[in-house]
Amino acid sequence: MIVGSGIKTREIVGDPQTLSALRLDPERQLIGAQCSGTLVPAQLGLLDTVPACTDLTTEPWVREAGVDVLDQPFFAAGNVATAGGCLASQYLAAWIIARFEGEAAARSALHDVAPVGEKEEYVDRAMRNITPYLQTVGA
Repeated sequence: MIVGSGIKTREIVGDPQTLSALRLDPERQLIGAQCSGTLVPAQLGLLDTVPACTDLTTEPWVREAGVDVLDQPFFAAGNVATAGGCLASQYLAAWIIARFEGEAAARSALHDVAPVGEKEEYVDRAMRNITPYLQTVGA
């Protein structure tokens, strides 16, 4: 499950009926959130014991939800990952691919979309951001 960002995220997390309809289970699912989407796992208690990443606009609201916010683009603990900044969504995608298909598949996918003339640098940077969080294999 990937929770993206949007202008209505605060309204969504403020609606108990909507939140109660979400059935997110990190024991059975990979859960990723980017920017304001980090508010969803925060409100569901999935970030109670771990820090998270988010964008600078959303950071105060994530902190208000009781979550420590890191000054980095990506963080994962077990099957839950967060990314801060719209362009950090590439790290979520690479993390998911690596978790299901392995690091070589993630490198290949990133290489396909990387800017010409920057492919190796782009892939290496992305992998540096996600590799520390790949110790848990399988979802």
